[in-house]
Amino acid sequence: MVSKPLRCAALGLVVSIAALSAGAADTEFNPVARQPRTSAAATSVGVIFKLRADGAGATISKLSTGSDRTQAMAKRTGLNMNLRREISSALLASTIELGDSSADQVLERLRADPAVEFAVPDHRRFAQAVPNDPLFAGQWYLQSTEVSAVNAVGAWDLETGRPGVVVAVLDTGVLYDHPDLGRGDANGKLLPGFDFVTVAATANDGDSRDADPSDPGDWVNDADRTNVAMSNCVVTGSSWHGTRVAGMIGALSNNSVGITGIAWNSYILPVRVLGKCGGVDSDILAAMRWAGGLSTPGVPTNPTPARILNMSLGSTGACEQSYRTVIDELEARKVLVVISAGNEGTMVSSPADCPGVAAVAALRHAGSKVGFSNLGPEVTLGAPGGNCVNINGGPCLYSLDTTSNIGSTVPAGYIYTDQQNSNLGTSFSAPIVSGIAALMLSRNGNLTTAQLLARLREGAVPFPASVPGNLSLTACHAPASTSDVQLSECLCTTTTCGAGMANAANSVVAADRPIAAVQLPASVSAGQNVTLDATGSAAACNRALASFAWVVTQPTTSPPPVVGASTSTATVVAPSSGSITLTLTVTDDQGHTDSADVIVGSSTATSAAPSSAGATACIAAVTSGPTPAPGGSTPTPTPQPSGSSSSGGGKKGGGGSLELFTLGLLGLLTLPQFRRRARVHFSRCI
Repeated sequence: MVSKPLRCAALGLVVSIAALSAGAADTEFNPVARQPRTSAAATSVGVIFKLRADGAGATISKLSTGSDRTQAMAKRTGLNMNLRREISSALLASTIELGDSSADQVLERLRADPAVEFAVPDHRRFAQAVPNDPLFAGQWYLQSTEVSAVNAVGAWDLETGRPGVVVAVLDTGVLYDHPDLGRGDANGKLLPGFDFVTVAATANDGDSRDADPSDPGDWVNDADRTNVAMSNCVVTGSSWHGTRVAGMIGALSNNSVGITGIAWNSYILPVRVLGKCGGVDSDILAAMRWAGGLSTPGVPTNPTPARILNMSLGSTGACEQSYRTVIDELEARKVLVVISAGNEGTMVSSPADCPGVAAVAALRHAGSKVGFSNLGPEVTLGAPGGNCVNINGGPCLYSLDTTSNIGSTVPAGYIYTDQQNSNLGTSFSAPIVSGIAALMLSRNGNLTTAQLLARLREGAVPFPASVPGNLSLTACHAPASTSDVQLSECLCTTTTCGAGMANAANSVVAADRPIAAVQLPASVSAGQNVTLDATGSAAACNRALASFAWVVTQPTTSPPPVVGASTSTATVVAPSSGSITLTLTVTDDQGHTDSADVIVGSSTATSAAPSSAGATACIAAVTSGPTPAPGGSTPTPTPQPSGSSSSGGGKKGGGGSLELFTLGLLGLLTLPQFRRRARVHFSRCI
C-alpha cells in the first residue's frame, strides 16, 4: 500500500522521520491507515476457489465434505492443499504449501484446472481507521449547519428507523454492555450475532468460531509480532473499532444518555470478522453470507438476517471474484453492502471497489475531500469522515462522536470519543451511509439493492465548487494507480467522490416514493396486442397507490393509442418495425411518483423496471434472542460520562491519544532539521 501513515502507539508515539522530511506543506496528517506496508515471507498461501457448476467441478461439488472436495482438487493439481474453511458447497478456502513455487505460480496452477471457475488469494483486510481516543460531544455531522453534514435531523421528521430493519456490523466485534448500545434482550440495540474469526493467532478470544461476537480487544504488542502472521503489524492498543461503528449507526436515542445514532429504532447485528492485525477474506465472505441470511456451512442459521451490511474494512487490490460472487448472492436477497473507501489517499480499497456496493469516501466539514480519503469512479457518494483544523494544542473541531472504551487492551470504562480524542476515517463515513440506508428501508422495505443505491445517489447534495477561505483548492483527480496519492484537501467531483454528499433527509424522501413495476408479456408479435401489467407496483410504508398513467414518449409524432392508459394494465399494438417507448408513472396517496420505461418492438418487450415491487413496504419487527454474557475475566466497567477522566479518561485507548501525539511531535520539533518543515506540515490535521 502506498501511503504516508503516522501511527501513535498506546504507550508512546512512533513518528516516521521519512514521512516528515519528505512531506509537502499541503499534505495532511494521516492517522487512520492501518494496513502494514509489506507482507512477511510465507511458506504457504491462503486461496479461495470456486468449483464450476458443470463438468468436473460439479462432480467434485457433490462430495460430502469440504475436506473431500479440497483433497480431490489436491490430487488433480498436485498441490499440497488443506481445507481452511468451507464458505459454500462450491466456494472453498484452502491453505496451499508453496514449496519452491511462488504464490502467483500456485494460483495459476489452480486456475488452469477446468474444474475451477476462479481462484483468488485469501487476503487479509484491515479496519480502515484507528480512532485516536475516547471522549467526544457534539454531533455536527448529523446537523445541517456544516456543508457536508447529512441533515439527519430533517430525516427524523419523516422516519427514525424501525425495529424490523437490521444492520449488520462486520468488524472487530462490539462491547455489548456499553450503556448507549446495550443488549437487545434488555431493551438495547445489539442482537446476538456471531464470531467468524478462525485464525488462532489473531482471534484473541481463546477459540475459533462461536456465538459470541463481543470484542476482546485487538491490541498488538511486540510478542504478537513474533508470529509470522503479524510480524509486519503495527504495535497498537485496542481500537474498539466495531463499537465505534455500531454507535454511529444506532446508539440508543432519546434515552438522556450519551449520543444519538442515525437509525434510532433499528437493530444492530454484530458480526466479528477482524481480530489482531485484521482478518482474512474467507472469514469475511462467510460472515457476509451469514449476516444476509444465506446458509453457511458449520454455522447455525441466522435468525435475524440483515438488509444492510456495514464493512468498514479493506486493503489494496482489485475486487476479487470471490467478493463478486457473494455480493451477487446478497443482491438477490435485496441486501445492501456499504463499505468504506479507504484511508490512503489513493485508489479505492477492496472490496469497496466491487460493483454493486455503496463505496463511501470521506468529506471535510466544508464538503471537500479529506486528505486521507481514497477516491475514484468506484465511489458511490461522500459522507463526513472527520477532520481536525486546530491540531496544535487545540481541539479537533470536526471529529465524529461515537461510543467507545478507555481500555488500552481489554475492555475497561465505557465512554465516547470527543474533540480532544478524535475519531476519524472513512470507517466512520460508511456507517453514516448505513444509518441513512436503514432509515430508507424503514420507509420502504420493498427497495432492492439497486434501488437503494439509486435513491442514495438521488438524495445526494452536489459538492461545493469552492471552499471559503481556501479559494486556491483544485479539483480532485481519479488516481491512475496506487502510487498516485492525494494526501491533501481537494474539491470533489462526480468522478472522484461519487454522486454527491450524503443527505439523510433527501434520501428518506427519495425512499418514500413508490416503485413502478411492470410485468411484461411472454411473447410479442408484430401487429398484435401487447398487454403491460403494472399491478406489481407498490407504495412505501403506510402509503397506497392512487393512480397509474401510461404515455407513449417515442415516437413523438403520431404516437399509437394506448388502451387503459389510466389504469394498472395498458395495451398497445406491437409495431411492424422499429419500437414504441411507453413511460409508466405511478402516484401514491401523498402525490409521490415513480416512473419506468417500457420498449415494445415487433417481437420483444423490455424494461429495466422490476416485474413486482414486493409484498409489503413495512418490514416486520425482529425479536432479539439472548445476547452473549460478558466474559468472566472482563471487569464490570463503570460508565463514564463524556469529558470524564476517571480510570485514565481519555489518556488510553485504540491507537493512542492526540495528547501523546502532540508531546511526541513537540519533542521531534526540537531537532533543527525538522522544525520549520514539520511546523508547516502539521499546521492543519486532516
